[in-house]
Amino acid sequence: MRLPLMLLGTALFAAAPVAAQSIGSDAAACNGNAGPAIRVNVTGLKDRTGRLKLELYPANEADFLKDDRDLRKEGKFFRRVWADMPASGAVQLCIRAPSAGRYALLFTHDRDNRNKFNFMRDGAGFPGAGKLGRARPQMAQAIVNVPAGVVTTTVRAQYLRGLGGFAPLD
Repeated sequence: MRLPLMLLGTALFAAAPVAAQSIGSDAAACNGNAGPAIRVNVTGLKDRTGRLKLELYPANEADFLKDDRDLRKEGKFFRRVWADMPASGAVQLCIRAPSAGRYALLFTHDRDNRNKFNFMRDGAGFPGAGKLGRARPQMAQAIVNVPAGVVTTTVRAQYLRGLGGFAPLD
């Protein structure tokens, strides 16, 4: 049986996979490929509660994870993006960078919506491989090179796993 060309085109269009759309206040930069920006695919989430946050820091040891008020007071770059947790599907966030360059990226899963990191409950992650453990994260784990366009990276969420510290769930 032959399908009319119009129906065949509709069937092919419906079968094509739909690309995940970025969420968060900077989503338009990634969804429109209007960088410089970082598209972050988040994996390993513990659950679908709370909110998600990305923070972008200057890529140097002195400024990495420094309080944003201090960075701004010193005239240095800092950016934070929040997003509500989607009920289902892939989780993809976006954060704009001020220009192409090298930055340090932090992801947190604020499971209790308190806007303060709770070591016992919340999750965190960086683009680099490896578990976070109990020590302060190393800047090398957080580095992202941002082009003039949009770069995509993956962050695997990690949560407190007993005495060993933070690690992925699986």
